[in-house]
Order: sequence, then C-alpha cells, then structure tokens
Amino acid sequence: MNKLLIIGLTITMFFFKNSALANYDKIFFEFKIDSITGETLDLNEYKDKVILIVNTASYCGFTKQYTELQNLWDKYKSKGLIVLGIPSNSFNQEQNSNSEVKKFCEVNFNINFPLTTITDVKGENAHEIYKWAKKNYGKSAIPKWNFYKILINKQGKIEDTFSSFTNPMSNKIVKKLEKML
Repeated sequence: MNKLLIIGLTITMFFFKNSALANYDKIFFEFKIDSITGETLDLNEYKDKVILIVNTASYCGFTKQYTELQNLWDKYKSKGLIVLGIPSNSFNQEQNSNSEVKKFCEVNFNINFPLTTITDVKGENAHEIYKWAKKNYGKSAIPKWNFYKILINKQGKIEDTFSSFTNPMSNKIVKKLEKML
C-alpha cells in the first residue's frame, strides 16, 4: 500500500511541477514588448512587482473580464500589481488594428492598465514571452483561449496560470495575489 502511495505521489509531483523547479535562463523582466501605442515596454521597469499577463480579445465571450481586470488593477496597483493586457488574434477574435483595440477598451471598459500591440500568443509566431513561458512552465503556460492568465512573481518567474474561465477577481486569484504582494 505504501509503495503505491509513494509511486502515485511521485507521478503527481512530476506532472504538476512547480515553477520554482524550472531552470530559468531568463526572467520575465528581461523581455520587451510593444505597447498599444507603439512604444517599447521594457519589462525591467516592472521589476519587483507582481504581473498578471492576460491575452485579451475584443470579440470573445470572455471579453466582459476586462471589467474585472480593471477592478483588479484599481485595487492592487498601489500594492505592486501590474495587469498587462496582451491583445491577440491567435484565436481569431480580435480587432484589425491596435488603434481599434485601444478605442474599444477605453470606450467600452474604461481600461487604463497597460496594453500591448496585437501579439501572437501561441505557435511558432508567438511572442518570446510566451515561448519563454512554455519552456519554463510547460504546456500549462500556453493559452488555451482568450483571457488566459499567467501570474509572474516578483522574481520574474511564473507563479501560476489560470484558465479563461477563472474570473480575475475570483478568490483563487485574489488570495494568491495578496500572498505575493
């Protein structure tokens, strides 16, 4: 019985590895990405902060999560949270241009957290951030759909990932954030 338990635990630990075990050759803060207005965002400016990156889309059933992302940003930005929206057309549900995305977010959701340009988040053309996430955290870091969330800790490593179904203001995310901040 004990042998089966040990084998089961070992297998479970292998499949649910912790990001702390990953051998990072780079950390999140070493990357750059273009903002929605075209300036380069040097993610080193977010060093020692907790970052929630979310691949967003204007025409998705989860688009209403923009409201909760803004609420999360408003509540925790003074404590060191950065919400970074990464508009993506990887699932064919985004506007045609960055200016349309920006206008859509401002008019419909009053978004003022940082947004990037429309960016691929999966496959060969994925931004380096997403390739890095996959390399260091495994398949669970690859967005399965829009509004997939990746939580980056103050050390620039992936702390956790959350599905599109997980509301940004859910207890699951909020409790994790409060411990990290």
